[in-house]
Amino acid sequence: MLLPIGEILGAHGVRGQVRLRSFAQTPSKIAEYSPLMTQDGERSFAISSLRPGGSPEIFIAYLIGIESRDAAEALTGTRLHVPRDQVAADLDETEFLHADLIGCRVERGGETIGKVVAVQDFGAGDLLEIALRGTSRTEFLPFDEACIPLVDLAQRRIVIAEGLFSSEG
Repeated sequence: MLLPIGEILGAHGVRGQVRLRSFAQTPSKIAEYSPLMTQDGERSFAISSLRPGGSPEIFIAYLIGIESRDAAEALTGTRLHVPRDQVAADLDETEFLHADLIGCRVERGGETIGKVVAVQDFGAGDLLEIALRGTSRTEFLPFDEACIPLVDLAQRRIVIAEGLFSSEG
């Protein structure tokens, strides 16, 4: 399984540099995952140099083999991926990949109440978007220990605190 780790935003300069947005948890570590590949695995790109590009997740990069502005412009919009195992190896036991959380059933008090359909971050931390069972609604829940005391990826389940999404709470 491949996970998105970045995206080429466009060309920078005339010598083949690209503007690169990093999706890595620590954006500047994107070069450590090099080479990066397209989702279909047909092309890969090794980063030969990386420097800040104006915001924490934007960089100016040289990709080996991309030597002209035209070649860099042709890559605009290209999503870059890495094997899931390569990213997972860097996680500790309290860190999770968004891709691993999506699809997990959500339980409260031993009862399944829904499933995770997305992980969002609107600027204040990760939120799980949960499709509630028996409805067409989704609800957001902060991804923290107070709301989510247990994540069991082996069983594909997430246990939430009592009182959440209930008529009493």
